Amino acid sequence: MRTAPTSEMQEVARAAARWLALLESGTATEADHICLQHWRNSSANHEHIWQKAQQLRQRFEALPPALAMASLDRPDLARRAAIKRALGIAAVLPTTWLIARQVPVQVWLADVHTAIGEQKTLQLADGSLLQLNTDSAVNVDLSKRELTLVRGEMALRVNDSAGLTIHLPYGRVVVGRSDVCVRLNERDCQIKVASGAAQLHPLQGPALFLRGGEEVSLRPGGAGEVGRFDASLPGWREGVLIAQNQPLGDFLRELRRFRPGLLRWAPELENLRVIGSFRVDDTDRVLSLLAASLPLEVQSRTRYWVTLMPLKAHV
Repeated sequence: MRTAPTSEMQEVARAAARWLALLESGTATEADHICLQHWRNSSANHEHIWQKAQQLRQRFEALPPALAMASLDRPDLARRAAIKRALGIAAVLPTTWLIARQVPVQVWLADVHTAIGEQKTLQLADGSLLQLNTDSAVNVDLSKRELTLVRGEMALRVNDSAGLTIHLPYGRVVVGRSDVCVRLNERDCQIKVASGAAQLHPLQGPALFLRGGEEVSLRPGGAGEVGRFDASLPGWREGVLIAQNQPLGDFLRELRRFRPGLLRWAPELENLRVIGSFRVDDTDRVLSLLAASLPLEVQSRTRYWVTLMPLKAHV
């Protein structure tokens, strides 16, 4: 299990973000490039984090130029003003905003991670199957038979009776010959056992034994009540979102996890009901299907800036 990043590592990450901001501002001089190379060469840690920052940048390189660097809209401004905007305004540079504000250092240093809208399946060296949902990060240490969920959601299918331990902010889950899903939310962790069984050890309160089809929420004060779910229904592991008479607001908050950019909706739409199965690999189509079946319309400024509005507001 990895330790939390040190203050030195955080400062290096901030420095990498500043270098990225300068390069993407379009104002970097030859001297700036020389200084950057010197910074990278001065420390193996600098170079390691720079490469990680570059990987993060590539995850979001599909963003249109107008969103990626708004300062390019004003090429006549002075170099100092452009740099000031690039370094000081988070909305101007998504890469810097993601590194410094939205994505913790431990996320983009994780062993395995996914971008928004990306899902990943890996077979570990011991034969276990690891799946990551959108915008997720996991550290893997098979020498200690443990994984750490840093962000987002993962599923783990273990065939070895020796088992694996999943570390979470509020406890740990021990999995052996089982299939489990674990999700980190803002204030809790959700643990679902699709098949087999798992032992849950909260930081507070007694341990629990969960069987197939059972789920529980883990919070700072301990585990909640054990509930049931239908493990036969398809879910994110099959690339599907299922809505069973679900409030539209709840559905859109879930869909937003799979969609880069800004997705908003009018408050009047919050409690419309959604029924159906939707593929998460084409969120534009999902929005079109919602517009075809509900009294709403999709307003798109760009692919990355979408608002849902009631039809009555534009009749």
